[in-house]
Amino acid sequence: MSEPSPKPYLTIRRSVSHETEIKKSRFICHLARVADEDEAQAFIAAVRKQYWDARHNCTAFVVGDGSPRERSNDDGEPGGTAGVPMLEVLRRRGVTDTVAVVTRYFGGIKLGAGGLVRAYGNAVSEALDEAGLLERRPVALLAVTAGHTRAGRLENELRAAGYTVRDLAYQADGVRIEVGVPEDEVTGFHAWLAEATGGTAQAEPAGRTFVEVPV
Repeated sequence: MSEPSPKPYLTIRRSVSHETEIKKSRFICHLARVADEDEAQAFIAAVRKQYWDARHNCTAFVVGDGSPRERSNDDGEPGGTAGVPMLEVLRRRGVTDTVAVVTRYFGGIKLGAGGLVRAYGNAVSEALDEAGLLERRPVALLAVTAGHTRAGRLENELRAAGYTVRDLAYQADGVRIEVGVPEDEVTGFHAWLAEATGGTAQAEPAGRTFVEVPV
């Protein structure tokens, strides 16, 4: 029985550190892309080590798709006022494979429970705006083989048709072009390739991967 096809999902484009100040307290949100819970925990540990002198380093992360793993930690703030609103922002934005650490340097003025919820949630929301989002879309990888004299034109035709050319490898007997094709378009791709090359190029399955599209 074959594994189910992966689904598209959202994550951040890049890691950022975004700072805001509220009533003299500094809130520094650190965002990073991570592949799994171990990477998330390693990032959290690194931030806590770097900002060891801060009053709080509160955390939240979401990793995986389908049934993602989610964790949050208030790190000494009143229960439910830091990690939970941070996690809720990640959920609301629909992102995964993302970890957030909000470092707080206390400014001497208490914010109250509602103020803390807003401060930590807004810190993550503003950092997400700065980081930007992208969609990771699953594609089937196909290895297309063509003769040397045909390969250059075929590469251009593939790109013009909207297919993702991921790699070219020049070999003694021809050129291997690795192409990413949405899985529901694989049959159509074979038909397109046969027509475009007069049946002279062949395509073989070469696995799966993701392409990243800004949103």
